[in-house]
Amino acid sequence: MQPQIMPDAGKYIFKQDFIERYSKLTDFDEFKKYSLSFLRKAIRINTLKISVKECVKRIEAKGWKTTPVPWNPDGFWLEHNDRRDVGNLWEHHLGYFYVQEAASMIPPLVLNPQPHDAVLDMAASPGSKTTQMAAMMENTGVLVANDYKADRLAALGMNVQRVGAANVVVSLMYGQRMKNVQFDRILVDAPCSGTGTIGKSLKTIMMWNPTMVGRLSQQQSQLLENAWRLLKPGGTLVYSTCTLEPQEDEGVISAFAAAHDDAVVDKIAESELPGLKRSKAVLEFNGEKYHQDVKHCLRIWPQDNYTEGFFVTRLKKK
Repeated sequence: MQPQIMPDAGKYIFKQDFIERYSKLTDFDEFKKYSLSFLRKAIRINTLKISVKECVKRIEAKGWKTTPVPWNPDGFWLEHNDRRDVGNLWEHHLGYFYVQEAASMIPPLVLNPQPHDAVLDMAASPGSKTTQMAAMMENTGVLVANDYKADRLAALGMNVQRVGAANVVVSLMYGQRMKNVQFDRILVDAPCSGTGTIGKSLKTIMMWNPTMVGRLSQQQSQLLENAWRLLKPGGTLVYSTCTLEPQEDEGVISAFAAAHDDAVVDKIAESELPGLKRSKAVLEFNGEKYHQDVKHCLRIWPQDNYTEGFFVTRLKKK
């Protein structure tokens, strides 16, 4: 499917140092074309309330065309001739589906929480991945959905209630300060510079600067370090971002792997995410060679699957 360029995309100018930086990492013209295009509308059907088959039937009866997301059997891209807002459907208000970008569904799939697990979503708002994991856990066990800003909890709480996620506990705390609790699985979907989601927020182009990237990478490392302390031996942790900055992605994992003998960077097999096109991890950037195990990290550019860009790493604790 060919991307549709946004009509006002021309007024957003990429900074020269951004162009130079990203030209070293990928085909910049392709990256720019897909980043400045309308994202395809995607939903994830909430199996806590309805079957996939029944929900698809209801949506298609209202004139929507559905296309399966290959790597998630609960995910679908939607199209409508009148370009209607899928958020206005009653099925959305009733919590039968969640509007979620297709690449955003990947981190929970890689973490693979199981029924009766104790799971932490360290930076949870607005709740897309929290509610996805609640469905994967079949509303059993306990799922702590944490965020550090009170105003961000409003959307998180409403989404948790709307989808009927009864195993979720919402907490308000800096992720770096959580202690005295242990989890089987932890998701650190870290705050980031968002360069994989330019199509969702064109202001990202204007806000980007190397100083911000450096500051964020320090915060991400702190979150990852504390999450590791909260993870049980034998547990699984997924670190993910929606940025394509090596300093926030492979750089964070490289430093972490070098400092932790008890950590294994686990390869994400192609069979786990069928149909997903992926790019090679960045092994060296700006003169810095990264830890050899970052080759197992999952890097997705917008042009790979016509989605947002994402970075995902799975860590196993010995």
